[in-house]
Amino acid sequence: MHECRRIDHSFFQTAPACYRATVEVRASSEEIFDSFENAEDWPIWAAPITKVEWTSPKPFGVGTTRTVTMVGSMVGEEEFIAWERGSHMAFCFTRASSAMIEAFGEDYQVVDLGNGTCSVTWTMAIETGGIGRFTTPLSAPFMRFGLSWMLGRFKRHVESRHVAAAA
Repeated sequence: MHECRRIDHSFFQTAPACYRATVEVRASSEEIFDSFENAEDWPIWAAPITKVEWTSPKPFGVGTTRTVTMVGSMVGEEEFIAWERGSHMAFCFTRASSAMIEAFGEDYQVVDLGNGTCSVTWTMAIETGGIGRFTTPLSAPFMRFGLSWMLGRFKRHVESRHVAAAA
């Protein structure tokens, strides 16, 4: 495993590559965070993820850790750098199976819009080394599309659970 540079929240404004998507979800902020906390939900909507393992016990908060396995045997060890259940969470890689990843983080902002609807904004930021310095800018359009597509899958997943619970 390769050690990644630890980041703080400023990385989401300064990273060499940063992608952002927003969607409105017909669910409460609690229901959204219930999904974020459910390890089995991530592979359903985040296509590259095949397994999530929380390595810290609940209640989750700043300092919580987990390991995420992705397609192609990519593994990331993560530490949460922000956690306000119902409104905000962010994490960074502490170690990754790819030496190309210098720093990586994701930030999720949830805003209650009223009437059982929330806005979810997902920001992904990365700094790559080696050949990634050249390929990352070329993949930007695909990353933006992929982020929006996956956030749409998240919306449908959470809303389907919300509708089932209301019935």
